[in-house]
Parts: sequence; C-alpha cells; structure tokens
Amino acid sequence: LVATYALLGSTWLIMKTEGELQNTMYRFTHYILLVMISILIIVSIWTPLAYPSIAERWFSLPNLYYLVPVPVLTGIVCFKLASSIRTRKERSPFIMALLIVLFGFAGLGISIWPNIIPPSISIWDAAAPASSQSFMLIGTAIIVPIILAYTSWSYYVFSGKVKQGQAYH
Repeated sequence: LVATYALLGSTWLIMKTEGELQNTMYRFTHYILLVMISILIIVSIWTPLAYPSIAERWFSLPNLYYLVPVPVLTGIVCFKLASSIRTRKERSPFIMALLIVLFGFAGLGISIWPNIIPPSISIWDAAAPASSQSFMLIGTAIIVPIILAYTSWSYYVFSGKVKQGQAYH
C-alpha cells in the first residue's frame, strides 16, 4: 500500500511540478516502480500457491482465457510507465500509475470474489439489510453530488503546474 501511494504521489508530482523537484521525482519513480513490480510479482505468485481456491479461479479453463488479460495488461502498463519515465513524459506516468492500481484492484477482486475477509463470509452475507441500504442511498444521493462539485472546483482552482516562487508567503 505504501509503494502504491508513493508511486501515485511521485507521478502526480511529475505532472504538477517542473525543474529540480520534477527531475527528482523522475528518478524516484523509476525506483518505486521497480519496488511496485516486485510486490506485484510476489503477490501474484504467492497468492495462488497459498490458496488453492484462488489458483483454481485464475488457472482453470475457461476462466484462464477471460482473466489472463489482467496480468498481461498490468505488465504492458508497467512497461509503458517505465518508458514514459525514460522519455520524460509529464502526464502519462500518472495515468499509467492509475491503471496499475486499477488492474491491481481488479486482480484482488477476481481473487477473493465473492468472498471477503475472512474467506468464509461472502459479500452477500456481509451486506447490510435492505432498509439500511435504502437509508444510505438517500444520503449518498445528496452527498455525492456535493463532493463531486467540490472536487471539480478544487481541480479547476489548482489546475496547471506549480512554478518556482509561486506560493503563499
């Protein structure tokens, strides 16, 4: 989790800064990507070995045909991130980092579906009663548009790069 946030943060800073800080983040992102790839490989090997049900889900036919794009696309995106760091792209490293996180969560979801922690509890057993879900839906319908509007405004206000000497004093 720490490596994931470090990767997202460093690629965000590549996109939002320039000069010395941006150059430092290019170097840092290269190393944190290597750590992230190592973690992804270790988890991808260890999980099916430790849990036969997960191995069956990933490697049985026809599941294998449907699920093999997840690790393949993850590998392609990792390569694209490394390439975009090497060529000093500014926006694509962050997009590639987001895609790595997306594919990582997709792999996790595929691995544990329909169970949650602990594996004996399914998502259906853990769900709240329908009356509670209806109540939460009303609150969500009110709050989510407010959060989206605020977030959109924040992104608008803070859009663009941070330049040297441009700060509050």
